[in-house]
Amino acid sequence: MSVSSSADALAESSPVSGGASGAAPELVTLVPVSARRRSVPRWLRRTVGPVGLLVLWQVLSGTGVLHPDILASPGTIARTAGGLVSDGTLPSAMLVSVQRVLVGLVLGGVVGIALALASGLSRLGEDLVDATVQMLRSIPWVGVIPLFIIWLGIGEAPKIALIALGVAFHLYLNVYAGIRGVDAQLVEAGSSLGLGRWGLVRHVVLPGALPGAMTGLRYSLATAWLALVFGESVNADDGIGFLMNQAREFFRTDVIVVCLIVYALLGLLADFLVRTLERLLLQWRPTFTGQ
Repeated sequence: MSVSSSADALAESSPVSGGASGAAPELVTLVPVSARRRSVPRWLRRTVGPVGLLVLWQVLSGTGVLHPDILASPGTIARTAGGLVSDGTLPSAMLVSVQRVLVGLVLGGVVGIALALASGLSRLGEDLVDATVQMLRSIPWVGVIPLFIIWLGIGEAPKIALIALGVAFHLYLNVYAGIRGVDAQLVEAGSSLGLGRWGLVRHVVLPGALPGAMTGLRYSLATAWLALVFGESVNADDGIGFLMNQAREFFRTDVIVVCLIVYALLGLLADFLVRTLERLLLQWRPTFTGQ
């Protein structure tokens, strides 16, 4: 059989050509694996782990494997939380703790960002600032609590200063890295378009450093809550840490767990707010969201 006759036979039998009958080609709808996986709501998939852990915890408590003196059962903790909310103890403590975190976050954020701008935008600023900040960063910030007590007393000042200290270092490192990580070709392109120094800073450098700043803000919020725990252990008479210290004295594991859950929920809320801010400010940056 010749090559031409083989090609003609193949063309006649091909579904694309339709053959003698002229039938249209059959189209098959392909469903991506990711689309099939998304048939289950994501929020439902994310609750499987916490719900499973909660059920296991309740079973261990109900069967006596987990003694109440070691860890209270979820039912006991829920009743304790309801009592603390109904008498106003927990909302009042939360309000005081959130105020401390916000004040410390603002103070630490202003200091950290200002130092990062001075160090990241100028070689002279880097020579004057960076070495000092890196040296101070290596000191455990919890270890300066005794000095803060001596300098600032035992009131609100040392608690807020401790939070601000932890926040400032994280913001400094991430904002500084974000500034120095801006693509040099973008800076050259801006210069060729006629942008001056401050125009480059405003339109190229600062937008390029914004992802690093958002990352630093997330780390700073986590550090702020951690610093709050240590700060409220210093002669505090209100706040979530004060409730935990009181519960420790009376071996109230249910109250301690309630306070830990409150810390976790406040941390999740703060992270959600930062994620929302990232989506608003970084719409220009496409990112990988998983498959």
